[in-house]
Amino acid sequence: MNTRIIVDSTVNMSPEFYDMVTVLPMTVRFGDEEYIDGVTITNEEFYRKLEQVDTLPTTSQITPDRFAQVFQEVKDAGDEALVMTIASKLSGTCQSAMIAAKEFDNIYVVDCENVAVGFGVIAEYAIRLLKEGKSAKEMKEILDRDKKNVHIIAMVDTLKYLKMGGRISGVVAFAGELLNIKPIVEVYNGEIHQIAKARGAKMGNQTLIREIEKVGEVDFTKPVLFGHSGQTDQGIKQFLEDSKDFWQGGTAPSRSVLMGSVIGTHAGPGIVAIAFYKK
Repeated sequence: MNTRIIVDSTVNMSPEFYDMVTVLPMTVRFGDEEYIDGVTITNEEFYRKLEQVDTLPTTSQITPDRFAQVFQEVKDAGDEALVMTIASKLSGTCQSAMIAAKEFDNIYVVDCENVAVGFGVIAEYAIRLLKEGKSAKEMKEILDRDKKNVHIIAMVDTLKYLKMGGRISGVVAFAGELLNIKPIVEVYNGEIHQIAKARGAKMGNQTLIREIEKVGEVDFTKPVLFGHSGQTDQGIKQFLEDSKDFWQGGTAPSRSVLMGSVIGTHAGPGIVAIAFYKK
């Protein structure tokens, strides 16, 4: 019996890992135009469209029927599967997977309680466990235990998209843009919280490092992943340059990925994010 790993398309990993998992896509809608995430629209195309619209796109969760169809294929092949999803507090996709999994005894669902590169470091760790010969049940037990140590801390470059999404008022957005305010946010236990703010990108990069240090020592024996959003990776490159002493001896700066539609919709382009396990 083979063990498969199934993820939804909100995960962001290094490119070499995607051949080792099955990705179930969400849908992204710009007005009347609907796209299949990662299939009929790439992340690059998503950000080109995002920067041209006045209304935020929407995303749709994966249905229980779609999960059940894939789970039946796994069962028919005599295999088992570990299924990992975006945080249940951010999307109904996890609930859909759990509903479908009730009809199968070979499917194990993990609510990653994270998104984007935070989801990615959990998925990459799962792939490592699979290579070590762990079963789906064993992987679920390990991931459910260790996911509490995963943090993603990010700097938002523009307040425009937070205003468009109704998360801040127009007055706050105008004042913030005028003062070049960069909110620092954290995803932890499936929820997004603003934990700090800085004036300008350089101070923002310094604040990012301070907030990472507050969490605790980074566990470099597990995946660490950098992420960015938008049509340029200049922000993450500058962060890596400003913080190179912190990462020395740790993860390689090349492990930076373009994050997808869920993060992009809510926070826009120019995000700088770091996902890691704490010791």
